[in-house]
Amino acid sequence: MAYDVTFIPGDGTGPEISEATRRVIEATGVEFNWDWQDAGIDVYEAEGTPLPDRVIESIKQTKVAIKGPITTPVGSGFRSVNVALRKALDLYSCQRPIKLYDGVRSHFDAVDYVIIRENHEDLYAGIEFEEGSEDALKLIEAIKDISGTEIRHDSGISIKPISIFGTERIVRSAFEYAKKHGRKKVTLAHKSNIMKFSDGLFLRVGTRIAQEEYPEIEFDDRIIDNLCNQLVSRPEEYDVIVLPNLYGDIVSDLGAGMIGGLGLAPGANIGDDYAIFEATHGSAPKYKGLNKINPTALILSSVMMLHHLGESDAATRLENAIADVIREGKDVTYDLKPTRDDPTAVGTAEFADAIIAKLQASVPA
Repeated sequence: MAYDVTFIPGDGTGPEISEATRRVIEATGVEFNWDWQDAGIDVYEAEGTPLPDRVIESIKQTKVAIKGPITTPVGSGFRSVNVALRKALDLYSCQRPIKLYDGVRSHFDAVDYVIIRENHEDLYAGIEFEEGSEDALKLIEAIKDISGTEIRHDSGISIKPISIFGTERIVRSAFEYAKKHGRKKVTLAHKSNIMKFSDGLFLRVGTRIAQEEYPEIEFDDRIIDNLCNQLVSRPEEYDVIVLPNLYGDIVSDLGAGMIGGLGLAPGANIGDDYAIFEATHGSAPKYKGLNKINPTALILSSVMMLHHLGESDAATRLENAIADVIREGKDVTYDLKPTRDDPTAVGTAEFADAIIAKLQASVPA
């Protein structure tokens, strides 16, 4: 059986990372019918949109996509393609495994937990009012009338909605991930001691879902600042962590720093109907065409995709092959060497070759 999957190579270094990933996935023996779709800055320059409708339609047909990194301009140009895809396809659950592999430089000895981040609500919902605008001033007066709270008139304002609906489904997503992958505990992160009606709702609803629907899985909660402290002091205590949008964004990068950086951090954005698997790092356009960038994050994202498709044997073999290459430390990119100027470092394509060789060696005779 061949799986229909949309492949978005991205821009900057995305196409070479994507090509390395394609070769590695196919080396598992799982068959794919790739529907190649372009998105990003190059498409924007040619067509006036970074995300043509045909990309969305392709994913609606295939249900599954893998995506290389895409440039998001800072301060001008188009808004994030990643965010647009999440909204268009209702990909509400961002899943990021945080796992340290032997051979990676880190201040930690063992790290293995998973972040489940809500994608649509919280301060990232995009409900903002610019300082000095008529709408901001109206809102400031309305808040004063309703609550008696006086906000300075030179304030910019962001609204933080957290709903029962959004909380229920992201918490269920965390518990379902734990069940599927044999995880033993879910921790809910919040700041409900201060934000009692938004984070407080997240904690209250999450606790109810845990107690009523998943009593067989251990559950606890942590205030977000305490969670960050404990993640770097005793990470072994954590398994699956579910968070609102903003906290999840911050803790995801904290976790990536614990395991060697974003180049080793895979990710997936999943909804009820569609799933996109992608590296969590940027497109690094200054390295475009240099065959230098570490493709591990996107290849590990393809491991997640294989699990999602039910090809867990292939996923395990691929992850083991990646781990073997990194542990041996011979055929790895510059960022995985003891020093970043090590002349024995290999390129993106050669790193993929080494993984493929491990895969081929693991196939029974």
